[in-house]
Amino acid sequence: MLQLSGIAIDAVSVGGLETCIQLPGQKLAFDIGRCPRSAVYRPTVAFTHAHMDHMGGVAFHCATRSLLGLSPPTYLVPHKNVKAFNALFHAWRQLDRSGLRHELVPIGPGEEHRLASGLLLRPFRSPHRVFCQGYVLWEEKQKLKAELLGTPGREIAAMKERGVAITDTVSSPVFAFTGDTRIEVIEQEEALRKARVLVLECTFVDDRVSVEQCRSKGHVHLYEIRDRAELFENQQILLTHFSARYRASDIEEALDKQLPPGLRERVTPLLKGHDAVAQALV
Repeated sequence: MLQLSGIAIDAVSVGGLETCIQLPGQKLAFDIGRCPRSAVYRPTVAFTHAHMDHMGGVAFHCATRSLLGLSPPTYLVPHKNVKAFNALFHAWRQLDRSGLRHELVPIGPGEEHRLASGLLLRPFRSPHRVFCQGYVLWEEKQKLKAELLGTPGREIAAMKERGVAITDTVSSPVFAFTGDTRIEVIEQEEALRKARVLVLECTFVDDRVSVEQCRSKGHVHLYEIRDRAELFENQQILLTHFSARYRASDIEEALDKQLPPGLRERVTPLLKGHDAVAQALV
């Protein structure tokens, strides 16, 4: 379990094999490639796209929650994937002879979903080889209207009693997950640059795969992050989705070599189980 800027994150991500980013405090997961046991206890799952390493574990997630007597899960699914998603569950119901009850929430850029905690989940478009959308978690707070700053408290209280609006709603991005994407998403989405914690894919980290080859696959190369270091205002950045061709030591070495100190100190690579996967593929 990671703790980044006060946010607990339980995550696993290896490019092409498995991605599941969990926020236990929000009872929320992003993507389920293979469905880690802990993810079964996340009642809400927001999917970025339909590649197997991001959506392959969804039926298992649904069935296991039912087996354990947990409530039917809620799945946030991009509009473009809804028809096929329903067909997938129709096939599994026939094969498994079970109800696989769940709530499907179609969602896309420009829309939002409020979590039980009160935070808002808003999708944005992530450029990838197939349709993909990332998500930003927004926190809303009430802030005293600027024109009332310096007003005595008793006067503000009286205004409130009379039903006068004394606050404005201020939103701030707390957490962002890009899903699989190309680097230009950072340039296009201001919320990603300003989110307290950013989870960004970084599939390739050295010359074994060129930037051009990386882009053709719809992914981010470490060199592209390095070249845009000044854009990242985040308190913490979690890099994920590293290719299994690398060992953890390769990734750490590349980060130390390529990233400027001001960025490197804020970057954490997600290396949970990475070497075990890499060795299994040798």
